[in-house]
Amino acid sequence: MAIDASTPESPGWWLQRLGKRMLDERADDRDADGEITPGLDTLRAYAEGRPPLPHVPGVDPREAREWMRDARTNWTSLVIDSPTERMHVDGFRFGGDDDESAKSADEDANRIWQENAMDADADLVHYGALSQRRAFVLVEKGDDGRPLLSHETPRQVAVEHAQGNRRKLAAGLKLWRDDWTGRTVATLWTPDEIRHFTTKSQTPTFSGRSATLQQWDAMALPNAEDGTERNELGMVPLVPFINRRNRRPEGFAEHEDVLSIQNRINLSLINLIAAMKYGAFRQRWAAGLVVDEDPITGQKIQPFQLDIRKLWTTDDHETKFGEFQATDLRPYVAAVESAVQDLAAISRTPPHYLLGQVVNVSGQALTAAETGLVSKVKDRQRAFGESWEQVMRLAFRVLGDDTRATAWSAETLWQDAESRTVSELADAAVKKASAGVPWRQRMEDMQYTPQQIDRMEIDRAADALNATPTSDPQPAHLQGQADNGKSPFDARPVIGRKAAENVPNAA
Repeated sequence: MAIDASTPESPGWWLQRLGKRMLDERADDRDADGEITPGLDTLRAYAEGRPPLPHVPGVDPREAREWMRDARTNWTSLVIDSPTERMHVDGFRFGGDDDESAKSADEDANRIWQENAMDADADLVHYGALSQRRAFVLVEKGDDGRPLLSHETPRQVAVEHAQGNRRKLAAGLKLWRDDWTGRTVATLWTPDEIRHFTTKSQTPTFSGRSATLQQWDAMALPNAEDGTERNELGMVPLVPFINRRNRRPEGFAEHEDVLSIQNRINLSLINLIAAMKYGAFRQRWAAGLVVDEDPITGQKIQPFQLDIRKLWTTDDHETKFGEFQATDLRPYVAAVESAVQDLAAISRTPPHYLLGQVVNVSGQALTAAETGLVSKVKDRQRAFGESWEQVMRLAFRVLGDDTRATAWSAETLWQDAESRTVSELADAAVKKASAGVPWRQRMEDMQYTPQQIDRMEIDRAADALNATPTSDPQPAHLQGQADNGKSPFDARPVIGRKAAENVPNAA
């Protein structure tokens, strides 16, 4: 049965609009001036080290293809990996007037995170956003009623924001191929309902002009024959993670502005290999040599073969031999190094990451060299942190917790993006203690996870309790303080967020 696609904001209209946008974005786009905007397929190929083969004049393309296997150096992958490996979510903090309620929200958010193995999958989200302009997290209700979080790619998901509001989604579409049945399946979310479609075509197309979609059918569900469900969340359950929105509203890949530099490096390496193959070995020449002809074909017979193991000789005393100078390979190597330095400057990747030259360099010099990378990572963390907070609010909405679903004071806790030694962290913690920074905050600054800090709070309280003498709870020299109610010991230490306030020598 054909699906109507002519009525704006109807299910068929959204299916055609979002489906066409999703498929179009995979291919490169050329504007009127001939400038090419790389598509998702091209960005993925560069990230995986499969750039297009450069053209080398005078060289058989089939030979160049063989050389490319050795010439490919995937610098763009390092541009993506270097910030990704420094973006790790430690947990979430929910503010509020009630400390116990906030702590409970923190623990519940951590449980949701661990249930969905997001310690590992969050890196997929970050890498996907950096390499493919954006990524998505789908929040659904699992069979057990708990929130189910899954990473989605822009190759399978497209969303549309409400007009005039980039923070609210009007619709979202997921399109994928079901390997079990060989059919293509689509799920459409709007704030009011969820629609499911299917087609036998493995490569569906969308013209954007058709009034009806002939090849698509509504997918029959156990509770709805027309493939329609009510959206209990009241909003599209897809959260976009958009990279570098300031460069382009729909996202800008981390390596998108260094693709031309990667092409330049590949071309320099191809020329280097060609020079090594044809010019690095000294080419010999002979003058005054009589060359015989084949009596049958009339073609000249090659008298000598270039071989490092053979010696050229002749009986003709008038023949002269010589050799050309070998090709100097240093300019080719310098061209590659220059292009790599350009790539490091534009992508703000530390030079020692790319060149691997670290000789007698101080720690301060390395820290200064990584300043650009750290600044870039923190910028990405601010944008992605807002998305992770929205994911957690949606997860609490799945649980029916409206209070936490609207907790706008939620905060994403990131692992420190800077490389610090243990001694540096410990020294900073001592100085912060003298400045009055609370113990728990100091432990967070020392890069302990919320779970480790909770366990340390319990252990500190237990240590304080064990340190109190059983026969005489208060030492003699502290009896005066005990009478004034100012003893540093407490027979009933508090276990939890305020444990540090009841334990002596918290520093």
